[in-house]
Amino acid sequence: MRSVFELFERWIDPFKAPVDPDLPRGGFAFLWYFVRQTRWPFVLMLVLGSLTAIVETAIFSFIGKIVDLLQGAEKSTFFSDHWHTLLFMGFVVLVVRAVNTSLTALVEEQTVVPGFFNLVRWQSHSRVMRQSLSYFHDDFAGRISQKVWQSGQAAGDFMVTLLQVAWFIIVYALTSLVLFLDLDWRLGALIGLWLVCFCAVARFYVPKVRGRAKDVAHAGSSVNGRLVDTYSNISTVKLFGSAETENAGVRVNYDTFLTRLKTFTRTLTSVRIVMSILGGMMMILTGGMALILWQGDVLTAGDVAFSLGIVVRMNLLLNRMMGQLNNLFRSMGTLQDSMDLIVRPIVLTDREDAKPLRVDEGRIDFRDIRFHYGKAGGVIDHLDLTVKPGERIGIVGPSGAGKTTLLNLLLRFYDPEAGQVLIDGVDIRTVTQESLRHYIGMVTQDVSLLHRSIRDNIIYGRPDAGEEELLAAATNAHAMEFISTLQDQRGRAGFDAHVGERGVKLSGGQRQRIAIARVLLKDAPILVLDEATSALDSEVEAAIQENLGRLMDGKTVIAVAHRLSTIASLDRLIVMNEGRIVQTGRHQDLLLDEGGLYAQLWARQSGGFLPDDLTD
Repeated sequence: MRSVFELFERWIDPFKAPVDPDLPRGGFAFLWYFVRQTRWPFVLMLVLGSLTAIVETAIFSFIGKIVDLLQGAEKSTFFSDHWHTLLFMGFVVLVVRAVNTSLTALVEEQTVVPGFFNLVRWQSHSRVMRQSLSYFHDDFAGRISQKVWQSGQAAGDFMVTLLQVAWFIIVYALTSLVLFLDLDWRLGALIGLWLVCFCAVARFYVPKVRGRAKDVAHAGSSVNGRLVDTYSNISTVKLFGSAETENAGVRVNYDTFLTRLKTFTRTLTSVRIVMSILGGMMMILTGGMALILWQGDVLTAGDVAFSLGIVVRMNLLLNRMMGQLNNLFRSMGTLQDSMDLIVRPIVLTDREDAKPLRVDEGRIDFRDIRFHYGKAGGVIDHLDLTVKPGERIGIVGPSGAGKTTLLNLLLRFYDPEAGQVLIDGVDIRTVTQESLRHYIGMVTQDVSLLHRSIRDNIIYGRPDAGEEELLAAATNAHAMEFISTLQDQRGRAGFDAHVGERGVKLSGGQRQRIAIARVLLKDAPILVLDEATSALDSEVEAAIQENLGRLMDGKTVIAVAHRLSTIASLDRLIVMNEGRIVQTGRHQDLLLDEGGLYAQLWARQSGGFLPDDLTD
């Protein structure tokens, strides 16, 4: 049996590469994009759903047939007279029905649930991962992850409900209509009227359900996003004693969610009431008509038994059908809500002809750069800067000077609105983003670690690194002294200890040292330091500076620092103000210009640290 399970489990590859990187907009087009990649399991589900409906309808006809056979039959010879008919009925009920049910369960549970559900999630995740940094800055991480996850659930639920329930009921109703027409046209007309009324009710209510389901899904994801934001910043919430304020903010989102949910559930309740009234009326009319026709010798007792049984079953199924239509469009509403986020245009992409970058020298050129984050002005204007191969430069300047923006342009987190950024003479817009960042090692002031082990965080830039290289990087970053004492709540110690979300279980200085170890191990030819040692105490910083000095040898280095003493020994300092380079030169030369900005910044420092009102 295990091999049978595995056969169906292998039918859909959940990690299949997308057939088209540009996902379509529109709920059904978005759904079809995934379904057409896995069409054959759904075709089989369609066939099996039809067969299920036919078998279920046949069972009721068997009951009527047996009732007719029992009338006037000799008890002693009943089985010998009708064994072939009974054997056929038994074969259909025991064998055909069992095989059909088994295949249906295998396709749904072994193929669609693990395969299709997760194919949608994986390809949606792949799309989201191609988005620019601003995409993630503009939304809650929890909300994005929820929408990616619910996209697979909603798409899978829609298809399973459509083919295993809705399609079954449709075929069942049409088969019943044909059988009733065969018995008597008046019974068929009543069943036809019932189906017409059902379609009218569905046409009226289903669009309302679809729209309101989308509203509920959107409001629910907002609640989830707010909760994740609160939990992710729980230390800040506790520090400021603002739990009540946070609860009030969550309550506002919840109130919106509940308002939309109540509107949605009122619609569902109205549907159930209308369907109950309609079903009761049609059961009475159909049952009464069957009895009248029996009284007039048009129908046999078996026909009446069949009619009463199937009409009760139809009432149950049509009520279920309306519920499933609600579920269908609730799933579609949820899928559309996810789609709105997943298919947002990707504003920063690799060109179709983009090639991997190759860095041989490490020369960096910023040519006539202009960038204002889409505004009219105010960040970087007509900036030119060349960093020679192996040159080590420091960038300083007051808050808003454009220092961090310059680094973001080098890493191609954004594209300049005018001008070029080149590495070894190659415009970075013509190469793949992955290869560009492969050649750049960066340590930032705000270090964010993955909620994984210390080892995983350090080797993140070089997964193939050996144990000796790992130990050397941690030692040179002066991280071994605290790594050796770490132990998490599950008893994992040392390099295997997990650091918590964003590294929350470590101090700022410890996170900084892990980040430095990570860059030491990566050993990229271009090194970018954005306040790399700001979270360290002076003694540890002095020790690490020695290792960073060795790390810088032979590399092109761009360092941004508020503590000017940490970059005073670099080959050249670039002083920025209001998006322009206002001074450039060595530390001692810049100090000689007493009226220059650098000398002013240096004079205002205490212990080599720039006051907060001048920092970026």
